[in-house]
Amino acid sequence: MVEIKEITDDSDLKTSLQVIRDSFITVAQELNLTKENCPAHSAFTTREKLLELQKKTDLFGLFKDGMQVGFVAIEKAEGGVYYLDKLSVLPEHRHMGYGKKLVKFVIDRVKKHGGEKVSLGIIDSHAVLKEWYRSLGFRETGTKKFEHLPFVVCFMENNALS
Repeated sequence: MVEIKEITDDSDLKTSLQVIRDSFITVAQELNLTKENCPAHSAFTTREKLLELQKKTDLFGLFKDGMQVGFVAIEKAEGGVYYLDKLSVLPEHRHMGYGKKLVKFVIDRVKKHGGEKVSLGIIDSHAVLKEWYRSLGFRETGTKKFEHLPFVVCFMENNALS
């Protein structure tokens, strides 16, 4: 059985932190990102950073037979915009539709709350991920090079929420 539930207690928060780290480390390794050259990357998320994120977002875990295998954060911004953040699926549970299920959950929740669009940022050179988001109705809206990151960020949004 697969279910998505809100992350509220400390035990689930601890598990979510591990899911985020274990999910993003594959990309970090692929792109040679380390704590030294990219401490802000999700693979190196700390408990403190996750607690900060919890203050401004709603956190959700995807559970398969009671075990958390996925995670996503949803942040409400201004003007009907919501941010999808830290979408994570453990490597051994990928390609089973869980990421798509989490994205659909975010879009449905944003619609339910009257939101107009879902926005996100990914590593611009991650072509496979970019194409995956396109297949889910997202489109590129621009790129930006941040001084503190060793890569260009691609911004994408899905505004087909009606």
